[in-house]
Amino acid sequence: MRIRRSSDAEGEEVGFNLTPMIDCVFLLNIFYMLTTTFLNLEKEMDLNLPEAKSGRPEQQETKEVIINVMADGRMKVGERFFEQEALVDHLKQVALADASTPVTIRGDRETVFQNAVRAMDACGRANLNRISVGLIDGTSK
Repeated sequence: MRIRRSSDAEGEEVGFNLTPMIDCVFLLNIFYMLTTTFLNLEKEMDLNLPEAKSGRPEQQETKEVIINVMADGRMKVGERFFEQEALVDHLKQVALADASTPVTIRGDRETVFQNAVRAMDACGRANLNRISVGLIDGTSK
């Protein structure tokens, strides 16, 4: 048994509409852009960093731990402030996950050097050896 087509449908091509699929792709793209978290959230913008004329920027890695040493000596990782022993415990947990995790210590220009040394000591006690110091490039002025 043959199915007959109408004579007016013989010249039409069979296809599908791409508009709904494109709409879905755009909506997914907007969703991903709105729900993405950015890595720079841990960097405090209100720190007054010291300058250095030598050195090169370190390649950004996804698992970097950033310790911000405030002018008054408080140490902050992410959104949490830590005392010395609590910072060591936190860094030991990081080292258990990956001992090669890089650590950047960003100290305010007005802080006492001893405060930055306390952050370095905490990294050493947690066996995290990839330590760098955050500075502002002094040659760009």
